[in-house]
Amino acid sequence: MNLRINDVGFWSGVAAAAATLAFLFVQILQLMGMTGFPLDAVLIYATSLCITVPFLLMMLALHHLTEPGRRFWTHAAVVFSVIYAIFVIANYVVQLATVIPAQVAGDASAIRLLEQYPHSMFWNYDAVGYIAMGLAALLAIPAFESAGIERWARVALIAHFLTTPLIGIVYFYPVYSHTLLVLGYPWGVTAPSFMILVALSLRSRVSPTSNAREPQSGNAAGRKNGTGTGC
Repeated sequence: MNLRINDVGFWSGVAAAAATLAFLFVQILQLMGMTGFPLDAVLIYATSLCITVPFLLMMLALHHLTEPGRRFWTHAAVVFSVIYAIFVIANYVVQLATVIPAQVAGDASAIRLLEQYPHSMFWNYDAVGYIAMGLAALLAIPAFESAGIERWARVALIAHFLTTPLIGIVYFYPVYSHTLLVLGYPWGVTAPSFMILVALSLRSRVSPTSNAREPQSGNAAGRKNGTGTGC
């Protein structure tokens, strides 16, 4: 099976953007009171978890499809993408596998430390994760050209990074409220936008595997060099 890095990067970016949109849809339903516990919590954490692996693969593909002179920046972007994934996966797996089942069973008091609520330990895990995603977006900017689809990817990455301070305020402001959550709404536009635009940029890049030349026979090589016998 011959999978090109371009294809992996493109479809991973599409999957990450789709999971992000699914998360936003579920959160809107929750804020409108259209879903209740435990369904709302399961859907929010599950859709958030689905962003992580595709996002990592997209950023890794970006690194491998970037010219060597710019790979310091994409390597740094991959590092911060890993930080994002580690923190949020730790959070969402604990919520889905431990906290929600305990709450459903009526044992919530026994796992209070593990719950995600404003300014709790796992709330801070979530904050660190999404701040790391914003830094990964910033560090990926130098890998893109200033023309064509890559120019739009650069714009989207810059816009997403600019939402990162707003995310920090939402998570770390001393008093949390649903009104404060409005500050984070731009993230719902910039996150899927930069993911899909990066995916489209990767699809148009030349994969290193596509540049590989077939080995030439002696006769063919000889003809190319003007020394072949010809027949």
